[in-house]
Amino acid sequence: MRLIVVSGRSGSGKTTALQVLEDTGFYCVDNLPVSLLPALAAEVHRDESTLLKKVAVGIDARNVHSQLGDFPKLLREIADSLTSAGGGDCEVIYLDADDHTLLTRFAATRRKHPLSSASVPLAEAMENERLLLEPIASLADLIVDTSQLTVHGLRNLIRERVVGKQHKGLALLFESFGFKHGVPNDADLVFDVRCLPNPYWMPHLRAHTGLEQPVIEFLDSQTEVQEMLEDLVALLDKWLPRFEQNDRQYMTVAIGCTGGYHRSVYIVERLARLLSGVAAHVQVRHRELTEQAGSA
Repeated sequence: MRLIVVSGRSGSGKTTALQVLEDTGFYCVDNLPVSLLPALAAEVHRDESTLLKKVAVGIDARNVHSQLGDFPKLLREIADSLTSAGGGDCEVIYLDADDHTLLTRFAATRRKHPLSSASVPLAEAMENERLLLEPIASLADLIVDTSQLTVHGLRNLIRERVVGKQHKGLALLFESFGFKHGVPNDADLVFDVRCLPNPYWMPHLRAHTGLEQPVIEFLDSQTEVQEMLEDLVALLDKWLPRFEQNDRQYMTVAIGCTGGYHRSVYIVERLARLLSGVAAHVQVRHRELTEQAGSA
């Protein structure tokens, strides 16, 4: 049995995430009262039908506020009951976005925030919601920052990271990005490779990316690049298994250069290949290349 709790602030993309899970075979329940979560988990575990082998539950600020603080205790009860009953997988996925993005989304859709009112403006309602959901966010196995994701990008991410994780074990994502576009808020480890030789300053390489052979050959030939790779591989090969031993189900290792098109892309591709055996599921995402393709 696999039980996924999907939560996050209003406007972050929870509905989209649940729709993707439903489309891929999960039985989905939105806005379940927190107090009913253990009973649902027990019923799902007892049920032998294929329908309830994969269940996703949406829990957010529309819930009974006094019960949201009980979430950590109830989640422990579920984990203990699944262990005593012979096993099962329970994950918490938390979606969020920066305040500016959420405000923009509400302005575009003209939706009413569930915590806003005539006396509570939208910005205050968003902050109140963040505090209410903190007990859930603090226990999330995977936090997804949707600030720079389109609906299509979020759908793909949920399919790749959540649906694609079919078995127990660490799901490891190597993500390239450009510092000029901001550091990914959902990264667990961030490494800066801006000190490496930059293909951007070579006119014949500028239009290529770290996925293309001219840039690959250039960076392959740079001593500093290979030294950086060796050090990163040694560090991650030693410490990523320690995270998994500490019950981490998802890890994101973000590699940043200036623009996110050359050095970080190259390093991510190399790390994913060299560390393919360090986790049960190894995935790659190039944030700036993905966003560029999505806007084309």
